[in-house]
Amino acid sequence: VLEEADFNGEDFNLFQVAGQKCLEDGYAAQLLEVIENEKNKVIIKNMGWNLISPLVRCIFMYKQEDDKRDHCLKILDQLAQLCNPKELFLGLLEQIEQTSGEQVCQTVMLLLQPLQTVLLKLQNKKAYSVGLSLAMIMNQLTSLPVPYTKQQIQEDKLGLCQCCNAVVDFAKPFVNEVVKNMEKSSEYNDMELKEEVLKFCMKSLKYPLLTAQLEQLEGIEEHPFRHFATEIIDILWNIRELIPLVFLHREGKSPHWENQEFADMERKNSADSLACLSYLIFVQHFGIECFPVVFSPSYLLQCNMTHIEVLLKRTEESMLSKGLDLFESCLLRMEDNSLLHQYLEFRDFINVPQDLVKVMTLCPIEHLRKKSLNILQLFIDKFDAEGKYTLFRCLLKTSNHAGVEGYIIKNIKDQIHLSLTRAHDNIWFTGHHLISLLDLVLLLPEGAETDLLQNSDRIMASLNLLRYLIIKDCESDNQTGVWATLAKIEQNFLKPLHVGLNMSKAHYEAEIKNKKENRREAHRSNTVCSITVSGEKMPAMTTEMQLQVLHTALFTFDLIESVLARVEELIEVKIKAGMDENS
Repeated sequence: VLEEADFNGEDFNLFQVAGQKCLEDGYAAQLLEVIENEKNKVIIKNMGWNLISPLVRCIFMYKQEDDKRDHCLKILDQLAQLCNPKELFLGLLEQIEQTSGEQVCQTVMLLLQPLQTVLLKLQNKKAYSVGLSLAMIMNQLTSLPVPYTKQQIQEDKLGLCQCCNAVVDFAKPFVNEVVKNMEKSSEYNDMELKEEVLKFCMKSLKYPLLTAQLEQLEGIEEHPFRHFATEIIDILWNIRELIPLVFLHREGKSPHWENQEFADMERKNSADSLACLSYLIFVQHFGIECFPVVFSPSYLLQCNMTHIEVLLKRTEESMLSKGLDLFESCLLRMEDNSLLHQYLEFRDFINVPQDLVKVMTLCPIEHLRKKSLNILQLFIDKFDAEGKYTLFRCLLKTSNHAGVEGYIIKNIKDQIHLSLTRAHDNIWFTGHHLISLLDLVLLLPEGAETDLLQNSDRIMASLNLLRYLIIKDCESDNQTGVWATLAKIEQNFLKPLHVGLNMSKAHYEAEIKNKKENRREAHRSNTVCSITVSGEKMPAMTTEMQLQVLHTALFTFDLIESVLARVEELIEVKIKAGMDENS
């Protein structure tokens, strides 16, 4: 019967202890009667929020079909209607903040409805409170692993799939409020609530959508993450932020951080979210119907290169595969030879192929390595002749991988072939431009001391290119310019290669001889050779296995030597034929 002003600290404690005791002893029905009694509305308004913590504990304690659980849920609903909104809001948030592990999604889903009811009642600092609620919920969910496989999504063991879609429903009244206010006035000034909704969408793009498997899965009629993605895209469209985010890279009002580390983290989170948004639109085609069909394929590629770069720098399969899919999707829209060489003046257009090379050579997932190689070829095919030329020079200088260099040299050979067989002359793969490119190709990186085994892919590709040039281009025509620079090629490439082959073969033959001599002793002592790669001990190598490796190396040297001999023979024949013609 006391009025609000007459309550003191002891009253609060007494009420909390009494209420908690009722719940723990199973008297939820009686407590519900007390709360519903009109006489108690003042005390419930001021003290009811203290019951949130014991109430949540009891709800989780009782089974679904238990009447006591139903009474507890009704008490929660009554508290949302009767309590002081500000105090209940803080009580609910505190409960969400304190939950952890397997109970995160259960707690969030239990408290979303009362939290929404309270927020809709708030008058002051509504936008701030909505933002705080969404941020708290998303931060708690972020600690949970995102289901990735079909089985994990179907099981949804921790309830994350269900919870994410429940959070979107929780946010809808506030989204509708933003939309309504924007419709009322073209100059919508109250940006605070809109910014909070936008922040929620950006967080959702980074988690769970950036990590989630978003392909259509057979046997899952309503893919929970695809549904969630559709909802987030719809919100962005309704608050008029979808197009600006995709094309203007709008980042919202990010706070000014004194601490540089926080500022960098904010920038990285934003970059991840925008990359995921582009993937959703251009690969999965969420919201694509909203886009005007006026953008050229090259412009779309340019807009997406920043996002592709962000994704290709990641090592997680889910993110790396999204980067490759986005890159491939943009390239497939384009005609071959249509991408102007000037695009290589943009930093991203140089960085992305270098990142692609790292995926090709370092990624432990085979299907992603293969896919990245196919995409590199696709990227090369889209450039005009000067673009291809510039890209080849760049990759030869930066890849630091013999296999990649060999692949690029094969591409150079293909472009020279096109230049020589087409009616019109291609200046970039003939004459002095080609000679400048051949200076990077027809040489040994460290002269005669070059590790020929390590560089065998590159050396074989270079020799095959030289053999092709000698066969296709007569000394009298010299379209490619190779005959004018033959002396330089011999000095920088052929002679050091001869010396290197002799040294390498002698070294490996001596090793084989030693292994064979020591074989009997090795059998007697059961000695094996151990290899450590990246700190991990590999399976032990027997003497027989070591001998097999050494013989394989010798076979590689013999192969190089045979192609080298054929190249020198062709040069000799062509020079002789030219001399005979002149005489």
